[in-house]
This record gives sequence, structure tokens and C-alpha cells, in this order.
Amino acid sequence: MKDEKLIVFGKRLKELRVSSQQTQRSMGELLGCTISNYQKMEYGEINIPILSLMLLADYFGVTTDYLLGRSEAGGPAGERRGRDDG
Repeated sequence: MKDEKLIVFGKRLKELRVSSQQTQRSMGELLGCTISNYQKMEYGEINIPILSLMLLADYFGVTTDYLLGRSEAGGPAGERRGRDDG
């Protein structure tokens, strides 16, 4: 059975990838892994190294807590806009 935390991470990762119009292939290249390995990240099947997590957060301009599902704050610019415009 998949860990719920990995599933949340995978969903957020996929949403960010799709909204930035990137392919799974290009994300695998960014992370230095195979497409299959990257797909497993999106499907919530594997845990990822902390350095990969940090790279993804920096690449998408979000916080690691957002990627991990620990916070709604620090998400994509569209989600942060309301908080910053205050």
C-alpha cells in the first residue's frame, strides 16, 4: 500500500509539472534519472533524495513544505498571490 504522504507529493509534483508545460522526460533529465523513476515519483511509489526535493522546489519556485503537502503556503505564484497582495 502506498504511503499517503508520497501520494500527496506525487500529485503536487505532477500539477506543477503540467502547469509549467514540462514533460516527464524533461523532469527526469533535470533530476538525472530515468523517465520510469520520475514516473514513480509522480505515482507516489518511491521516496526521493533530499537534494532532488530541494532542486524541484527551487525549479518550481515553491517551498519543500508545499511539495510535501505540509503547507498550502509557499505554493505556486497563483496560490501565493492572495497572501502577498494583502
